[in-house]
Amino acid sequence: MTAYVILFMVFLVIFVGITYPGWRQKRILSKPFPASWQSIIDQRLPFFHKLNASEQQQLKDMVKLFIAGKTFYGCDGLEMNDEIRVTIAAQACLLLLNRKTGIYSRLKHILVYPYAFRVSHDRHSPDGTVASGERGLLGESWHYGKIILSWDDVEKGIRNFQDGQNVVLHEFSHQLDSESGSANGAPVLHSNSYAIWANILSKEFEELNKDFSHHHKSVMDYYGATNPAEFFAVATETFFEKPEKLREKHPELFEVLKKYYALNPAEWQ
Repeated sequence: MTAYVILFMVFLVIFVGITYPGWRQKRILSKPFPASWQSIIDQRLPFFHKLNASEQQQLKDMVKLFIAGKTFYGCDGLEMNDEIRVTIAAQACLLLLNRKTGIYSRLKHILVYPYAFRVSHDRHSPDGTVASGERGLLGESWHYGKIILSWDDVEKGIRNFQDGQNVVLHEFSHQLDSESGSANGAPVLHSNSYAIWANILSKEFEELNKDFSHHHKSVMDYYGATNPAEFFAVATETFFEKPEKLREKHPELFEVLKKYYALNPAEWQ
């Protein structure tokens, strides 16, 4: 094989690697948004018509790219359909609006069970012992390209978009968190934002733990006191579903999330 052939093959790999994703994206976006998908959004997603026209178009474009780029699997007899795909994709893409970001580039597979699913987990005790057992989950986010969801709980989350309980927002915020390399409650931020983020979220995490310990009522679910990663996920649910209460009770946390997500859900109320 001559040096020219090798050089040509290297060029071809680089050229295809650079242009093919952009070409495929343009082809996907050039197609009209299916009327059946729009009907699903209109009927199931109450936040859509509270977005401005630009954000609505962004969301529809992202939904098309999301569904084209991810593989959905129905588990335990659940038959996969567009209602499931669009309902999940639209909520996941809500977290990406107005931001220069990919469409969850690491995520490849979405497994959907009809109801809460059971998984085996090791439980570590303070004395160092480890006990194995099963527990039911509404959702689970893996760092290596997979999310698992309960469709029953996805529907519960979208039927009441004001209770701070939304498994899709929760699990996909974990995906954003893990894009920084580890799920630690700090997603990818601008370089000058980490200190402010760490200061505010650490303080709010400690406050939620104190509320939990003293049985004080909180606008956020106590599950957020588990660790910083779960705090970020619970804070995200609260930010989108109970924005006015979060702004009233935790104004600094609200502002830092508003800056990160580039949205103000309090204006939707």
